[in-house]
Amino acid sequence: MTHWYDKAVIYQIYPKSFQDSNGDGIGDLNGIRQRIPYLKELGINAVWLNPVFVSPQVDNGYDVSNYFAVDPHMGTMADMDNLIQDLHQAGIKVIMDFVLNHTSDQHPWFQDAIKNPNSIYRDYYIFAGKDNKRPNNWGSFFGGSVWEPDPAGTGQSYFHLFDKRMPDLNWKNPEVRHAMLEIAEYWLEKGIDGLRLDAFIHIAKADLRQNYPTADNSQKPVIAEGFFANLPQVQEWMRPFCEEIKKDYPDTLLLGEAASASVNLAVDYTSKRNHLMDSVITFRYFTEDDSKVDKSFSAQYQPKELDFTAFKQNQAIWQQTLAGISQPTLYWNNHDMARLATRVAHNQTQARSLAMLMYLQRGIPVIYYGEELGLKNLEFDNIDDFKDLTVQDFVKSAKAAGKSQAQAFKMVSQTHKLPARNPMPWTTEKNYGFSTHTPWLTGKKLDHADVADEMLDSQSMFNFYKKMLELKKTDLFEEGKYYLLATDKNSYVYQRDYQDQSALVAVNLSEKEIELSLPDAYHQADLAAGEYEIKENKLKLSPYAGVVLEK
Repeated sequence: MTHWYDKAVIYQIYPKSFQDSNGDGIGDLNGIRQRIPYLKELGINAVWLNPVFVSPQVDNGYDVSNYFAVDPHMGTMADMDNLIQDLHQAGIKVIMDFVLNHTSDQHPWFQDAIKNPNSIYRDYYIFAGKDNKRPNNWGSFFGGSVWEPDPAGTGQSYFHLFDKRMPDLNWKNPEVRHAMLEIAEYWLEKGIDGLRLDAFIHIAKADLRQNYPTADNSQKPVIAEGFFANLPQVQEWMRPFCEEIKKDYPDTLLLGEAASASVNLAVDYTSKRNHLMDSVITFRYFTEDDSKVDKSFSAQYQPKELDFTAFKQNQAIWQQTLAGISQPTLYWNNHDMARLATRVAHNQTQARSLAMLMYLQRGIPVIYYGEELGLKNLEFDNIDDFKDLTVQDFVKSAKAAGKSQAQAFKMVSQTHKLPARNPMPWTTEKNYGFSTHTPWLTGKKLDHADVADEMLDSQSMFNFYKKMLELKKTDLFEEGKYYLLATDKNSYVYQRDYQDQSALVAVNLSEKEIELSLPDAYHQADLAAGEYEIKENKLKLSPYAGVVLEK
C-alpha cells in the first residue's frame, strides 16, 4: 500500500518566526495562511509545524500546558482549523509536532501532583528520592541535574531531562500512555496528516537508583544517555500507541525524532513488522572534525568543520541499511541546530551543491524554512539573547583562555540553535515584512536575501530549490535505487537508477577544481551549481560546484 508520505517533500515551519499577522512581533497561524501561495510556488507538499499548543514558552512551545488548545500568541482553534483546511485545499499535508516525553510544570496534571501528594496525577510524573537527596547523578540536557526538589516539600525530587520547568512524564503508567494517545487522536480527528514525535526515544528510564560510574565517584551531574535513551521499553510502550493511530487513521505519517539512534535502531523503529514509526530523524549524520578545536577552552560552541569522509560513510550506511525497510529523512538543518549556510557551506555555490547532494538521495526531504533563501544564523551580541545557561559557561571558559567577549559571542552565534530561528525575511522593509512590530527574536542579520527579490531572480537560491524539488518529484529520484560511488575526500558522487533511467549526482567538496571519471556516458545536465565541464567521460567541477547528469 502506498501512502502520501512516500512522496513527501516536507517544509519545516517555526511558527513564531514565519509570518506575524497581527503586529505583535510573533509569527502566528494566520501568518502561515497568508503565505500558502509561497509554499505552493516553492513546490513542497507537506508542512511540519513546530508546537502551537498553549505554553509558557520556556522552551519555545516544547513545554506544553494544554494540549487541547492553541497558544493565544499563535491564534485560536478556529485559526488552526482554517489553516488545516486552506493547506489541504492547496494540496499540502499538515504534520504537527507532538511533545510526548514531558509537559510544562504549569500543566494541570503537574500542578495537581505537587499540590496533593496523594493525587492520581502524582504517578503521571517521576518522583523519587527522600530527605532532599538526589536519587542519582544523571545530568540534564539543559545543564545541571535531572532532579529538582519537589515544590510540595516532600523531600522527594522530580525528573526533568530538559529544563526544570519541563517535568518528564511517567510512561510506565498506562494511564499516561492512554492520555497521550487520546491527545494525538484529538488532533488527527481535526484533520492533520502526521505527527512528528518529539524525543520519543527518552520515554523509558533505567533503574533510578543507578548512578553513572565516574572515576572519582562524583555526584556532579553527568549526561548518562545510556540510561534514558532508546531503552527496550520505548518500543514496548510506543507500539500500542502507533498501532492504534494506524488502525484509526491509516494514512498518518509517524515521524519520530530519534536524535541519538543508531542505524540499527532506526531499522527497529521503522520496520513494518514492528508497527512503530514510518521514518525517524537522526542527528547521527553529521560527524564534526575536532582536529582544529582550541583545547585551552570549552569545545561546546567552537565552530567545527563537517568531517565529509565520516559524513559519506554515515550516508552510505543509512542509505544501504534502510533500503527495503523505510525511507530515511534528508535534512541539513532544523530548529535544533545552526543553519546550513552558517554551519557547513562556505558560500552560496556550496550551499546549492550540498542541497542537491542531500535531497536527491533516496528519502524524504525536510527543508527548514528560509534554507531555500540561503539564510545564515543571526549574530547575537548579548549573552541573555541565547537564553541558555550553557552559553554562560562557554563564554566564561573562552574569556579565561584569552578570547574577547565579542569573539566568544560570535562563536556561539555560529553554532547555537536559537540564532537559527530567524524571522523569515519576506521583503527589504523594516522588520523584513515579517511584522509591523519588532520581531520576538532580533540580532545582526548576516545575509541580504529576501523572498520578494529571490522569487524575481531566475538565478536565485529560491529558484534553484524550486528546480531541485521538481527534479526530486520524478520517478527516478523518488523511487530509484541508490549507491555511492567510490571517490576521494574531495568529492561526493552517487547514482540513482530506475528502470531504464540513470542519473549521477556529483559534488565537489573542496575549494579547488577537481576532475572525475564518469562511469558511463552521462552528459545531459538537469541541474547545476557552479561551473562544470564534460569532455570524453571526464567531469571537471569548479570549487564547491555540483551537477546532476543523466544519460
